[in-house]
Amino acid sequence: MTAPIFVLNGPNLNRLGTREPEIYGRTTLAEVEAMCREAAAETPIEFRQTNREYEIIEWVHEAIDRPAAGIIINPAAFTFVSIAILDALKMFPRPVIELHISNIHRREEIYHRSLVSKAATAVIAGLGPDGYPVAVRAMRGLVGSGRAE
Repeated sequence: MTAPIFVLNGPNLNRLGTREPEIYGRTTLAEVEAMCREAAAETPIEFRQTNREYEIIEWVHEAIDRPAAGIIINPAAFTFVSIAILDALKMFPRPVIELHISNIHRREEIYHRSLVSKAATAVIAGLGPDGYPVAVRAMRGLVGSGRAE
C-alpha cells in the first residue's frame, strides 16, 4: 500500500464556510476534504482537524512512525505560537507543506511570523480553499521526485 499524505488542520478550521467568509470563503471543511481526495487520485489521504495543539503533535508523531509520505499542515493560529508543533515537524524526515487559506503576509502583523515555516519544505498561502488540492498535487510531486527539502 502507498504511504498516505497527512492533511492536518488546526483550530477553528472546522468552522470553514461560516467563519469570516470574506477572508476564508464559503467552502466547508468537508468540501476541502473532498477536493484533497480528488487531487490525491490513488494516494491515500489522512485528513484531520482539531482545536487541540496536542492532537496535532500526536498526529505528526503518527506520521513519523507509520510512516507518512508527507504532511500538509494548516496549523491556523498555532502557526504563530506553537514551538511544540515546530519541534514535532522538525522530526519528520519527509516533505512538509505549510498551508494557509489567506495570505498571512497581507494580514495584521501578528500573522506575519510563522514558526512552522522553519520546518516546512514549501509554503502555500492566499489561494483560498483551492490551495489544498494544489498542496496535494505538489506533495505528490515532491514524494515522486524523492525531494525531501
